Amino acid sequence: MKILQLNPAFYPAFAYGGTVKSSYIISKALVKRGHDVTVYTSDTIDKHTRQKNLYLEHEGIKIHYFRNVSNLLAWHRYLFYPGLVSAIRDNIENFDVVHLHGARNFQNIVAMHYATKYGIPYVIQPRGSLPLHSGKHNMKRMFDTVWGYRILKDAKGIIASTSQEAEQAIKLGMDENKIYIIPNGIDPSKYEAFLSRGEFRAIYGIPSDTYVVLFLGRLHPIKGIDLLIRAFKILLKKMDNCLLVIAGPDDGSLSELKELAEELNLREKVIFTGPIYGHEKLLAYVDSDVYILPSLYESFSNTVLEAWACGTPVIVTESCAISKSVQEAGIVVKRDSNELAEGIKKILLDDTLSKECCRNGKALIKNVFNIESVTAKMEDCYYRAIRYGKSN
Repeated sequence: MKILQLNPAFYPAFAYGGTVKSSYIISKALVKRGHDVTVYTSDTIDKHTRQKNLYLEHEGIKIHYFRNVSNLLAWHRYLFYPGLVSAIRDNIENFDVVHLHGARNFQNIVAMHYATKYGIPYVIQPRGSLPLHSGKHNMKRMFDTVWGYRILKDAKGIIASTSQEAEQAIKLGMDENKIYIIPNGIDPSKYEAFLSRGEFRAIYGIPSDTYVVLFLGRLHPIKGIDLLIRAFKILLKKMDNCLLVIAGPDDGSLSELKELAEELNLREKVIFTGPIYGHEKLLAYVDSDVYILPSLYESFSNTVLEAWACGTPVIVTESCAISKSVQEAGIVVKRDSNELAEGIKKILLDDTLSKECCRNGKALIKNVFNIESVTAKMEDCYYRAIRYGKSN
């Protein structure tokens, strides 16, 4: 198949979160299975940096970067890259299927118009963006009224990361027969036996007898990191030999989180590392005793899979859609600081429970979230979309 992937941000723009990472992983896996994969994306890398080369072949993926009008606007998720219009208009007929990432963005408007005009099937993967769960409610409703609902209805397939996201699409009136539940996936072999314990702790001067509680992700209000800091304060009253590591790029919350840590007298107990990627990120998982995902809402989190792959137990709040899977391989708590603190204490002090969670997490990766099985499901979705497009 000749596949066009459209994502407002793509490799190496990992500062934009899990959507970039998961779309990058699936693109590489599709290439590995013999497909011709092209990506159209903006040139943003982070708030301050742009991609210099506007065309790149990486891991077999053909990546076209288009200049966005403002990197600052892009960082606030207003991504406009006008060069995309002519590129899609002139080239969309060369592809068998188009894959849209995200529900409300400039690229989807352009892609829907030309895909419909030239009869090219497209699928859309909202990646948690269907609900009006945070900010900009009026703008989102306006987008949905003018374009959003039509983009969803005209899609030949809607890819939901979880059953919860599938239910959200159905409630919006989408055809249940066009919805495919396909989780994110990772390649467990990338995490096996090449990381040694102690390297991350050495970098930040963390003693070997100190428990490390880790959050890793964008520092955004929706991530619920303030709840984690409050829970950590409660935890320290019961066991003092703990350190909280908060790693990730600032996406609007860093100053408030630092102020909260100061207010709770946690200056010596909380480390803000800033963004970490690649090898250093894996070192952080390996040297942590528990990974916490305290989000107000989360459709799916690559970080949970990465933590399991690195042998780190996981605790999530029940508002995360992946919580159903975590129940089989971790601890799920209510969005309550006392309950979260108790969950952290439980997993830190119960070595048998911690090891069991890790074993079960690795089993889930092998049997459910392995990139090979996930890619096979994605292929099936594409083929069905193509057949559906030809029959209509």
